[in-house]
Amino acid sequence: MKKYLFLLLMAFPACFVSAQNKWDKEPYLVKSLSSESIKNIEAKTSGGSILVAGGNPSDSRIEVYVSPSNSNSSMNKEELKQRLDQLYDLDISVAKGELSAIAKSKQEIKDWKKSLNIAFKIYVAQNVSTNLKTSGGSISLSNLHGTQKFQTSGGSLHIDQITGQIDGKTSGGSIRLQNSRDDIHLSTSGGSISASDCSGTIDLKTSGGSLELSDLKGVINAKTSGGSINGEAVEGELEARTSGGSVHLKNIKSSLKTSTTGGNMKVEITQLGKYIDISNSGGDISVTLPKTKGLDLDISGRIAETNFQNFDGKIDEKTVKGKLNGGGIPVKIEAKSGRVMLQLN
Repeated sequence: MKKYLFLLLMAFPACFVSAQNKWDKEPYLVKSLSSESIKNIEAKTSGGSILVAGGNPSDSRIEVYVSPSNSNSSMNKEELKQRLDQLYDLDISVAKGELSAIAKSKQEIKDWKKSLNIAFKIYVAQNVSTNLKTSGGSISLSNLHGTQKFQTSGGSLHIDQITGQIDGKTSGGSIRLQNSRDDIHLSTSGGSISASDCSGTIDLKTSGGSLELSDLKGVINAKTSGGSINGEAVEGELEARTSGGSVHLKNIKSSLKTSTTGGNMKVEITQLGKYIDISNSGGDISVTLPKTKGLDLDISGRIAETNFQNFDGKIDEKTVKGKLNGGGIPVKIEAKSGRVMLQLN
């Protein structure tokens, strides 16, 4: 009897989850946009996610998903409609090539159990610009060309195959960027950032997560206040800074400025750019550089290992200063309280 009661109780949450997932998977409303020439999108919602994807213009449409915020709710569609009409204004309209999708509450909803999540999935042609905002969901953009401006207070950002001006912010989620180019500015206050297969001007900032960088080309500025930095196959010009984590960079083919105040650093440079500037306030630094290039070395810290040839200058336990292979590219490495290990390959 106890076993039967336990299984019965376990089944109830599953039923509630199924009811919730039903509204996440079934559109409340679908409107075709195939006869419209959409060039701009403005979408705003207070409790749901937003997806915009570029594709075949003949498939252009907007799907609206409405679900109860209370996961234990078992509302039917008629009850859902009544609550939506009672508490929210929902506007889906097109004028002069701009799609407007706006969902907002008519008044402050004091009982959160009565609130709704209203999400948009928008499928349009590729040459479209967006202005998106949600306070409670993720934002996903794919296969678009134009100016994209988007912001969420409580979800993640997913950007794939976007070209043009990209400006996105989240206060509480992670960021995944891939296969995109041109002018990219992304920031989060509470999550990690992953960027891969991108090119152009790339500006990435997080206050509370790690940075994962791979296969990037261009001018890259990556900063975190509370996580580690891992990078591979970066070309061009890279500035990577962290206030509280380690730095691991390999197969770097760029000018480089990188720093940390709280972790070890391991940097492998296979092709030099215009300069190298590496600093660490609280850990060790290990650097590998091409051995045949002319370098102006300015290294300070506890010098743990060197394998120099054709060097003219000063080397002691705390300093390496001089010209390697006749001098050339400036290389500055500073470890305020750690060791410095420099290898030439």
